[in-house]
Amino acid sequence: MKQEKLMIFGAQSFARGIYMALKTLYPSCPVEGFLVSSLNGNPENIDGVPVLETDIFAATLSDAEKDNVKILIATPEDLFEDIMSKLTGLGFGNYICMDSRKDAALMKEYYDAIGLFPALCEFPKGNKSKVPEVYQVKFYKDKPLKNAVAMPDWCIPLQVGAALTAERVAELTDDTGDNISAKNPNYCELTAWYWMWKNRLKECADEAYFGMFHYRRILDIAEEDLFRLAENDVDVILPYPTIHYPDIKEHHKRYVKEADWQAMLQALREVQPEYVKAYEEIFGQQYFYNYNIVIAKKSILEDYCEWMFSILERTEELSEPKGWQRGDRYIGYIGESLTTLYFMYHQKDYKIVHAGRYMLT
Repeated sequence: MKQEKLMIFGAQSFARGIYMALKTLYPSCPVEGFLVSSLNGNPENIDGVPVLETDIFAATLSDAEKDNVKILIATPEDLFEDIMSKLTGLGFGNYICMDSRKDAALMKEYYDAIGLFPALCEFPKGNKSKVPEVYQVKFYKDKPLKNAVAMPDWCIPLQVGAALTAERVAELTDDTGDNISAKNPNYCELTAWYWMWKNRLKECADEAYFGMFHYRRILDIAEEDLFRLAENDVDVILPYPTIHYPDIKEHHKRYVKEADWQAMLQALREVQPEYVKAYEEIFGQQYFYNYNIVIAKKSILEDYCEWMFSILERTEELSEPKGWQRGDRYIGYIGESLTTLYFMYHQKDYKIVHAGRYMLT
């Protein structure tokens, strides 16, 4: 029987991660191409594998040949329905949507195989204990979710950007106490991190755990997983890294203007110079911690927040226009890169474990 022609729909970080996992785990089933709606904004190839426009690719195949093509859809989940409709219309019927659960399972298998980024679920279960104080950020303009999930009791809604509106979508808001709520158009979920750092962490013991989720992006962990933290003296939980090609500089080049990136690098040199030497090595590799989602011990989060916000504050001052004169989310995107820099820098200092993440739509 003729082997199926394996293709991946998508050419960004989800697709690249799945490609790397398949290449390592299943070398006898090579990916023969990446499919995209348009080459605009996409590379011509990834690791030497061609990136093709779907319409053009379909036009080169007979119906029988299309039946022999298997397509893994590796994009954000809110695009699945439109992509499936497009593929069906072009005569492709053999496709699989790589949702966040499938993606996490595959990435866990891949990272286990290469000995990187250990999974929380592999550590021994602990006895029932106090769970972390985890906040799920919400914004008054958030769109209703099609695939909402019931959030556990230990996940506390927190409205961000509350200083910008009288509308309330959560009882707890980020405009109380010491806050930067009004900066939410640039800082995004980081205004919640600032609020937690300034108003909650000081009240608790160093070994207490805190964390942050988005309204659409949450770690795929159950309460019993949280009991593994104290049992195994875990320091940090992060989502499995996404994979970028040729390296993680690709992420900021896509989302952050070069002038703003240079302002951040200048800020890093001025206020956290010990990290400058590590910058090139860390940003020259492929693994990236997206989403600003973290659960960690209070003592670590205090250091992380003090470090990150000192850089971001100086970045705002160096940017043109100044950070407080604009609202284009660039600080939030830079925050993801700084999260990657901080925790990659401290890989040997902290016991860091990983979990999959839901991408709610």
